[in-house]
Amino acid sequence: MKLLLVEDEPNVAGIINKGLTEQGHSVTVAPDGQLGLEMANASSFDVIILDIMLPTMNGMELCRQLRHKKNLTPIIFLTALGTTENIVAGLNAGADDYLVKPFKFAELEARIKSLNRRKQLPIENDDQIQFGHLSISFHKKLVTQGDERINLTSTEFRLLEYLLKNKNRVLSRMEILEHVWGIDFNMGTNVVDVYVNYLRKKIDKDPSQKFIHTIVGMGYMFKV
Repeated sequence: MKLLLVEDEPNVAGIINKGLTEQGHSVTVAPDGQLGLEMANASSFDVIILDIMLPTMNGMELCRQLRHKKNLTPIIFLTALGTTENIVAGLNAGADDYLVKPFKFAELEARIKSLNRRKQLPIENDDQIQFGHLSISFHKKLVTQGDERINLTSTEFRLLEYLLKNKNRVLSRMEILEHVWGIDFNMGTNVVDVYVNYLRKKIDKDPSQKFIHTIVGMGYMFKV
């Protein structure tokens, strides 16, 4: 796979580059956030690996700018900032995964492969479906409610897609974590609750038509 690594510490970048190259990947290294943004916009990559603490532009802002420009390349944050707040902030910025340093190369490799598989999976649903005033186009990654466009992050869209594929079925938090984020990164299930709340605020505005239901003690259901 073709990977972009944005890491400002030369020793760390060298170690990661060597490990990924030995796994057969082609790795491009950017030493700061601004150069990383330029490289990501100039070339096509299978996965982007970002540190957060970067010179010229931090990883969070880099990620937000890529998503703002509709760059949907899978992004993994690889950083020493490992609190739940940092992880949620990173995912909310548009990242697909978050791995805390120190890490094992086997886990990084597994996450890269998981993101690449997820990117290549065909969508089983019809291209566009509608429930009441809510319309979802899977091909365009577009959600509208009536005439209003609902802006979702890539993670929020994956969560909505998984809920829709399993509509009218109770999904546990662990099922959602596994299928939406791909790998359990040992942060409990709080991120699922946080993202369900994000999604609710965007698509469940109409009190007469609630789609996402909490099933106490069990999980969540998209009910139609």
